[in-house]
Amino acid sequence: MRMRAVLIFGLCLIASALAFAQTPSEADIEQRARHVGKSLRCVVCQNQSIDNSNAPLAADMRVLVRERIRSGDSDDEVIAYMRERYGDFVLLKPPLQANTVLLWVTPLGLLAVFLIWYVVQSRRPRKSVELVPLSEDEQQKLQDLMKKTELPS
Repeated sequence: MRMRAVLIFGLCLIASALAFAQTPSEADIEQRARHVGKSLRCVVCQNQSIDNSNAPLAADMRVLVRERIRSGDSDDEVIAYMRERYGDFVLLKPPLQANTVLLWVTPLGLLAVFLIWYVVQSRRPRKSVELVPLSEDEQQKLQDLMKKTELPS
């Protein structure tokens, strides 16, 4: 009987040690939350991550991320949860899908159009400008203007 009690007590100690060993520290939670927060867009600011935004909604999103991490979700599960809740818009780097192809292809298309325009413009023959000398009357007017604008020495 005494041996069973010692064995049960020992198993309880081991189980409690394992439970405490798997609990992430606040520093680990904070580090993971910042990592996840850098990949999520603030839906108010739209060009900042929730980690960098001062908007109240971004603060709520940061709290939600920390809660999910504390509950045991992995980083990918937290991102998937936020994506399910807010849609693909919440991702700073949206995935390549049918509805985001235009987003990914437009910069490349504009670059291609610019390069084609540049090649066409650079191969065009340049128009030469012919310099026509001033007439006597124009030269006289120019001399008069230069005399009027001369600075005294």
